[in-house]
Amino acid sequence: MTQKRHKTVGVKVGKIQVGGGAPVVVQSMTNTDTVDIASTAQQCLELAQAGSELVRITVNIPEAAAAVPEIKKRLLDAGCDVPLIGDFHYNGHVLLTKYPDCAKALDKLRINPGNVGAGQRRDEQFSTICKVARDNGKPVRIGVNGGSLNQELVMKKMQENTDRDLGKTSEEIINECMVLSALESTELALENGLRKDQIIISCKVSRPHDLVAIYRDLSSKTEQPLHLGLTEAGMGAKGLVWSSASMGILLDEGIGDTIRVSLTPRPGGDRRDEVYAACELLQSLGLRSFSPSVTACPGCGRTTSTTFQELAESIQGYIRDKMPEWKRYYEGVEEMKLAVMGCIVNGPGESKASNIGISLPGTGEAPRCPVYIDGKHFNTLEGTYEELSAAFQKLVEDYIATKYHKRETPLAEVQVLASASSKPSLRVLA
Repeated sequence: MTQKRHKTVGVKVGKIQVGGGAPVVVQSMTNTDTVDIASTAQQCLELAQAGSELVRITVNIPEAAAAVPEIKKRLLDAGCDVPLIGDFHYNGHVLLTKYPDCAKALDKLRINPGNVGAGQRRDEQFSTICKVARDNGKPVRIGVNGGSLNQELVMKKMQENTDRDLGKTSEEIINECMVLSALESTELALENGLRKDQIIISCKVSRPHDLVAIYRDLSSKTEQPLHLGLTEAGMGAKGLVWSSASMGILLDEGIGDTIRVSLTPRPGGDRRDEVYAACELLQSLGLRSFSPSVTACPGCGRTTSTTFQELAESIQGYIRDKMPEWKRYYEGVEEMKLAVMGCIVNGPGESKASNIGISLPGTGEAPRCPVYIDGKHFNTLEGTYEELSAAFQKLVEDYIATKYHKRETPLAEVQVLASASSKPSLRVLA
């Protein structure tokens, strides 16, 4: 957690600070119909419990704007004060003025400069949203997207490139326009009464190489906090890899104050997966700690038994279930490192490098499982998978009770849920 961070202004979003030296913040977005108050409030709660520190909802029609205050109320009634962000395109200026309670209930407004209108009306309608934010004391995110970039600006720069024979590629011009749109919109927001500590910027595209280039340029030209993320990362492994490849580079260079991993869920999939991925990314870089990490080997011809895989999976589930309680009562428990290894090759070494590690026997090895605690051999276990799982869980419980300081005043449950991912970190060795 010692990486040098890009210097940015701090922006308060509800109870959460973005930028200004604060830890990188995880955010997510619902995919429910906002008009469906019950399902939207429920998903907001689930995302917050999974570790999302900011939650964004779509506000696209009058019925959605009218639903926002009740969604916020239900979250607060459930003990969840996660900041709620309104996502506006095309008609935000209308909805926010027609439904003032919506503007009051939201903790931040998201504006896309490419989708607020054309020509003079674009500036007028953008200004209307900024004034609503100003009058309600709310911050905004000026979110430029590659897929909805101001085409007037693009054509102007394309023509300039031709007239002056600048020799820029279309990709370079688009990237330049992304940054220029964000900076010009920021100046317009300031002219309409917003302060620097009320503005977050993003310039999101779907190609990792371009994202890196754009944010390197943007970070050199502004001190506003920056929101990172691919516009559409994709599904499954592709979405995870592309997001990590781009955001990992930027975060390691100290660029980025809040992130979202925009994964496409499978039909009926779990929206919380994007939160778990964002938490894992920050934890892998040493920027945040959300949950104990479990190191496990991938398996090979030496590990034909599935016991170590079953044990690793059960330990993950156990941590997921117990983490809210541990986080509430014990300081620093999220830093704990566990190892469940499958054979003698790397088993003892990785186990010794963890707070608690167990090395299961590989094919042809003696059926004994040495356990190491803080680098020293503690005991050797034998037995069935169920017996090993129960014994390992007890070791974890005992270690936490004796090694981590117990809080005199337990954290409120909602604070625990909002700050701890409900999935432990699993690191698979190559």
